[in-house]
Amino acid sequence: MSGGLLVAGTTSDAGKSVLTAGICRWLHRRGVKVAPFKAQNMSNNSAVVVGADGRAGEIGRAQAMQAAAAGIAPQVRFNPVLLKPGSDLSSQVVLLGEAVDHVHAGNFRSLKPRLAETVHTTLAELRAEYDVVVCEGAGSPAEINLRDTDFVNMGLARHARLPTIVVGDIDRGGVFAALFGTVALLDAADQDLVAGFVVNKFRGDLDLLRPGIGMLTAVTGRPTYGVLPFDVDLWLDAEDSLAYGRTLGRPGPPRGTQWLDVAVVRLPRISNATDVEALATEPGVRVRLTVEPAEVAAADLVVLPGSKSTVDDLAWLRDTGLSDVVCRHAAAGRPLLGICGGFQMLARSIHDEVESRRGTVACLGLLPVDVSFAARKTVTRSAGTAFGAVPVHGYEIHHGHVTHADPGLPPLLTHLDGRDEGAAVGNVFGTHWHGTFESDEFRRRFLTEVARLAGRHGFVVAPDTSFEGARERSLDRLGDLVEEHLDTDALWRLIEDGPPAGLPFVPPGAPPLPDRA
Repeated sequence: MSGGLLVAGTTSDAGKSVLTAGICRWLHRRGVKVAPFKAQNMSNNSAVVVGADGRAGEIGRAQAMQAAAAGIAPQVRFNPVLLKPGSDLSSQVVLLGEAVDHVHAGNFRSLKPRLAETVHTTLAELRAEYDVVVCEGAGSPAEINLRDTDFVNMGLARHARLPTIVVGDIDRGGVFAALFGTVALLDAADQDLVAGFVVNKFRGDLDLLRPGIGMLTAVTGRPTYGVLPFDVDLWLDAEDSLAYGRTLGRPGPPRGTQWLDVAVVRLPRISNATDVEALATEPGVRVRLTVEPAEVAAADLVVLPGSKSTVDDLAWLRDTGLSDVVCRHAAAGRPLLGICGGFQMLARSIHDEVESRRGTVACLGLLPVDVSFAARKTVTRSAGTAFGAVPVHGYEIHHGHVTHADPGLPPLLTHLDGRDEGAAVGNVFGTHWHGTFESDEFRRRFLTEVARLAGRHGFVVAPDTSFEGARERSLDRLGDLVEEHLDTDALWRLIEDGPPAGLPFVPPGAPPLPDRA
């Protein structure tokens, strides 16, 4: 059996995903055959991966990023269970890449044994194939209301005897209380697996923090393996769009005399918001996720992104008045782009008996197409051309299909087999393809057209920006941070030898489980 490690966190967005990626990159640099693993992810930011059998499936985008950090192609086994929330109460269940069910709080418990069996089998397979499997937890391991059926955090660690490190985000405050409390709410068997801590996103003088680290060791009997500094450049491939700031990244100065301002409407059920990250790597392009009407009205380009619940988010767009702002933007001749669910919102109508089950719904009517939802989801990688012969690639994850379009409708993209994709009518664009802006030449041509339509004649697109290069630099930076700021010798011993013996119990431990009879 290979070495293994579980990276748990005091909260969601504590830094589990980036630390897992950083450890994978560090091990990959050492020549270790390493794979990432997240038993269950809850996210609408997903990636499409294609297996050796040619079948396409979905996994969390963070696990695709972690696979890149490990120097390997992503697989559905790296994230066997993906929950895609469609509302606050229900989620679509994606099992080994394929949508298999919808669950809500009331029936999820009955499905958990099947999911746990798949998770345990998949992890055992990966540990037989790789030298090290770095597992990422979900949320917090101290979610005591869920512990009796947990197979993602300490339930997984206990099943596979995984040593566990807990990462806490000091930028939020209260990190020592969060780290101590996480251990103190675990039962003795789970505490035996928690080997120590990592502090994330630290700013300032480390000498001021050291006494607290010493006291944390004194009260828990566990070391802190290191303190990772806050790094403003680590923003690509965020696990959840809620983790984004108002402006994506740190936009570089323009190559010309003018900036391009891009407003991405932050839909309540936004999915694959990472589509616009590639735009944000371009010098002179400011990309903001926003719900502010004034920011949308002032933007050069407005983007309606993907949605896990298109009809509901379209209703929200109307309720907030943002639909009027978007329509006025388009009527003024300024560029508007809809991606996947956003493209569907731009249509004349949607017929939906699948997600919202509201039948036929009138849309914004900015593109002369009609959309109907199919029960079976389209999940595929796609490739084609745009603007004549410019190569472009992407991926598709959608239930909606264009069932009627006006004759002669100009497509935005063309599949390699000659089929039209999306629409480009004057200043309004739409496509079901995600990830197109990762194609450098297509991104440049699209931004050049956007600048023309927006009257930003002083904007000059950079000829040398590489999105793949930006992603690799980000992953290398993660590996650098692990090597420079963590005790990697101790971390390697932990991976090789497993949980240390004799770790002390931290009271009070987990409270008794409630009677669910």
